[in-house]
Amino acid sequence: MLRDIHVNLPVKDLARSQAFFRALGLGFNERFTNDKGACLEIAPHVHAMLLVEPFFQGFTRLPIADARKTTEVLIALSCDSRAEVDEFVARAVAAGATTPNAPQDHGFMFQHGFADLDGHQWEIFWMDEAAAPAQM
Repeated sequence: MLRDIHVNLPVKDLARSQAFFRALGLGFNERFTNDKGACLEIAPHVHAMLLVEPFFQGFTRLPIADARKTTEVLIALSCDSRAEVDEFVARAVAAGATTPNAPQDHGFMFQHGFADLDGHQWEIFWMDEAAAPAQM
């Protein structure tokens, strides 16, 4: 059985990225953090490894995507309420993020998101699963 998720993201400036995510109220596992990468703790069993680009490049033969020009992944994180979605995105913007899309209200689900300092897109959402349509 799979237990954890560790999303690996390339970053240009590790210290700047760490300061950004700390401003969102997130922390790092210092045991898995050094000058090449930092283990961002998002939730129990959910982590993002922020890896400086030269180190990240060592894990792939493909070029690193420029997240400001292309989208390879949307990282979606759930919240407990619509207000928490708004608060989280507001903290991200205050820390230097941009909002590439307007908030969307689907009735049973509310979502908004931000692009971090390296352009990675984070979708923050709240959903009432009981009110969701049977098939999406």
